[in-house]
Amino acid sequence: MKKLLLIAFTLMMVAFLAACGADEEATDSKTAAADTKEASTETITVTHELGETTFDKNPEKVVVFDFGILDSMDKLGIEAVAGVPQANMPSYLEKFADAEKYENVGTLKEADFEAIHAMKPDLIIISGRQAAMYEEFSDIAPTVHLGVDTTKYMESFESNMNTLGEIFGKEDEVKEELAAIETQIEDVKASATDEKALIVLANEGKISAYGAASRFGIIHDVFGVKQADEGIEASTHGQSISFEYILETNPDMMFVVDRNAAVGTDASAKDSLENELVQKTTAYKEDKIIYLDPDYWYLSGGGLQSVSEMVKEIQSAFE
Repeated sequence: MKKLLLIAFTLMMVAFLAACGADEEATDSKTAAADTKEASTETITVTHELGETTFDKNPEKVVVFDFGILDSMDKLGIEAVAGVPQANMPSYLEKFADAEKYENVGTLKEADFEAIHAMKPDLIIISGRQAAMYEEFSDIAPTVHLGVDTTKYMESFESNMNTLGEIFGKEDEVKEELAAIETQIEDVKASATDEKALIVLANEGKISAYGAASRFGIIHDVFGVKQADEGIEASTHGQSISFEYILETNPDMMFVVDRNAAVGTDASAKDSLENELVQKTTAYKEDKIIYLDPDYWYLSGGGLQSVSEMVKEIQSAFE
């Protein structure tokens, strides 16, 4: 009997020690996994116009307030977008207006901070329209400003895209896309003629002109199209002009950005612009008034898709 009890006790001890060993092994495995995860989490520091921001690479939940950046993330297949301002969404990015898949975080100028805070995002990306709210965004999550500097458009655009590539591990893809756009630009520069152009923004009957180093100055600065008036002041909002000015300048071509179409108003830029005075210009007579796509030019400029399409539109004007 004693012998049986001794055997039973020995078996129980063996089982107990085996269980302890398994528990220790499981604990060690969990610790190792945690250490590996911690070691694999790489941070990135982005220096931008509004400061310096450090955060984990490959963020999984991102709020995007710039449609050009949204455009680029879509092109690169980055699926980290969690929240966007859904009003006035460019038509080609319409899928991001799905409120069931993406959080509506306000408008381009009025953020819904309560909704953003509730999301607990890993990263917030903003641009010029939200710059004044940078500190409020930063109180919620790491915030990076990736706006385009129109005085050095391509340098700024390429820097933004390279930064985006570094954040999400898409450096090679960005390099390939930028090379393709550069080829497009060289083609349009080769196609540009001596015709002089005037760039106009139409807004509910009012018109503004844009020259080099301005919001739409890429047409002159990068694409090589000559200006009808070298004296236009460089600005974000353009130089207010009259129809008499257009007739006096008499451009060979006109590139028109219709803000009305971009924000969904009923007013037609063409109806107000092509009046009796403008009909006397060379641009009108030669059928050289080109209405640019406002989705690309007004809403989402500075994206991999939008810049490529912008080049194509200018190219087509010389074909």
